[in-house]
Amino acid sequence: MTAVTPRESARSWLLEGLADRAAHQPGPHRRPPQEHAGHPWWKVVCLTGVDYFSTLGYQPAIAFLAAGVISPLATLVLVLVTLFGALPVYRRVAQESPHGEGSIAMLEKVLPWWGGKLFVLALLGFAATDFLITMTLSAADATKHALENPYVPQLLQGHQLGITLFLLALLGAVFLRGFSEAIGVAVVLVVAFLGLNAVVVADAVLHVAGQPVSVQRWWEAVLAQGSSPLAVVGAALIVFPQLALGLSGFETGVLVMPQIRGGSAGPGLVRRVAGARTLLTVAALVMSTFLLASSFATSVLIPAQEFQPGGSANGRALAYLAHEYLGNGFGTLYDVSTIAILWFAGASAMAGLLNLVPRYLPRYGMAPQWARAVRPLVLVFTAVAFLVTWLFDADVDAQGGAYATGVLVLITSATVAVTLSAHRHGQRRARTFFAVVAVVFAYTTVANVVERPEGVQIAACFITAIVAVSLVSRALRAFELRADGVRFDDTARRFLDDAAARGALNVIANEPDERDAEEYDRKMYDERRDQHIPADEPAVFLEVTVTDASDFETELVVHGEERFGHRVLTVRSSAVANSVAAVALAVRDETGVLPDVWFEWSEGNPLVNIVRFLLLGVGEVAPVTREVVRRAVPDPAQRPRVHAG
Repeated sequence: MTAVTPRESARSWLLEGLADRAAHQPGPHRRPPQEHAGHPWWKVVCLTGVDYFSTLGYQPAIAFLAAGVISPLATLVLVLVTLFGALPVYRRVAQESPHGEGSIAMLEKVLPWWGGKLFVLALLGFAATDFLITMTLSAADATKHALENPYVPQLLQGHQLGITLFLLALLGAVFLRGFSEAIGVAVVLVVAFLGLNAVVVADAVLHVAGQPVSVQRWWEAVLAQGSSPLAVVGAALIVFPQLALGLSGFETGVLVMPQIRGGSAGPGLVRRVAGARTLLTVAALVMSTFLLASSFATSVLIPAQEFQPGGSANGRALAYLAHEYLGNGFGTLYDVSTIAILWFAGASAMAGLLNLVPRYLPRYGMAPQWARAVRPLVLVFTAVAFLVTWLFDADVDAQGGAYATGVLVLITSATVAVTLSAHRHGQRRARTFFAVVAVVFAYTTVANVVERPEGVQIAACFITAIVAVSLVSRALRAFELRADGVRFDDTARRFLDDAAARGALNVIANEPDERDAEEYDRKMYDERRDQHIPADEPAVFLEVTVTDASDFETELVVHGEERFGHRVLTVRSSAVANSVAAVALAVRDETGVLPDVWFEWSEGNPLVNIVRFLLLGVGEVAPVTREVVRRAVPDPAQRPRVHAG
């Protein structure tokens, strides 16, 4: 028995559980097993809530820091945009991507070829910005809540960065250990957090009602921001994009759709979509209510200087009110609840990344083989989160712009997706409405980027890294079979059975031109003469039509046709050489006969041909087919024979 070395053992552990499908990844957003009945929408809303509702921990403070005393008015604009813009958009997204694919998948369908793939990669960069900043921002704010608590030991003060890194390391360790669906934990955290927030906000509103002088002072400060009430409204419209991180829950709300009770087809799927639309509506209404009430109460009751860096309300406005008006005991309970949900928001974001990346990149051939495993991705995402936290020095305020940028780009892409969908379905009113919403979010995105460009800078780094790794991976994986499976129709199967009965099968690769009798007669004559194919051995033509060369893995459906007395197998795919190799191997497996595959040498520069193969799926077909077969079948005696002449 050969002893397993520590290196082999570590590699085996690291790559354990390789999964080809995003649905198999662990975490709150994973797709339930086929037999899983799902959960009621009101439970699944808590999976959205750990991301969406947890922003209450820092949103009111960041809003005041961005908009000052007019933050309640800017928040009102945000709420209107949420309810009458983002919510209708994502209700449409839920209807058109009922399996949790989201708006990125909708755009993928209307943007084929390489342009579509590169566009999706860019959106993945912004999605990575969204999820990774969710992790780092939530961990930083959880640390802030902990350090501001009066019962925390003094020796921890001044270690914001170290504690935040520890929370991120703990998050990574949990996923390395194995993180299964935790909807029960999400329900407990969200119910407790919203309940405590309701108490804090209600108490704050009562204090506001009892202090009309404070309200008057706040209103005077608001009017001082402009020459008239209309000017104040204009100022609110200008600054509201900086509050856009309060929109973070919509893409997550679509991502968790497979968890909703229903089914994957028929009436069950209709119930799932209805549940998802209800989930999105309820989450938006609850969040909007809390945002308005908390923004108004914190702006009136908390001195402005406390919101500034170093102030007691910086990054934790509602926690400040909890300690100030309800005592340190209740405040500590609120802090614990906030820390827990912020940490779990990071877990939700990590799970989202683990579902999103394998959903696209492996299918595009744009991820290394190890990216199919959970643990290597966890290590990569944790390392990037460490880097982002270090660069921002675990500062909650500094990360708000980057977070909002990621959220806004995803929502803007969703508005474009539903606008195009309405156009395809001939729905003129819906198309006009969604186009207007798209313009609003495009303005919001641009305004946020101009005000705080670090979000685009971070996203650009992610996009550059994703595109670079993807293209290198695509080139390295170009010689795989790249077929999900091979199916033969009845006519093609009859051709194969006839050949198997005669004990030999010659497959002549043909690049069709006119597809007339002269073409096939001439091709058969030339191949039998030049390649010395015996006249008594059966031969069929194989024609591969490249559809979308940017695709990577496709199912091959082989059709058989009789043309001018010749038997022809046709197949549509993304690459000629890989498909010929996959079909040849499938023929071997179906008939038990090793086929001989015959090519003519390609004309032209070999370097140009290999580039054409990588980008267009054509080019130097014969040697590439042979290389694909060689890599797929280690035993030379089991390989179909590839000839060129």
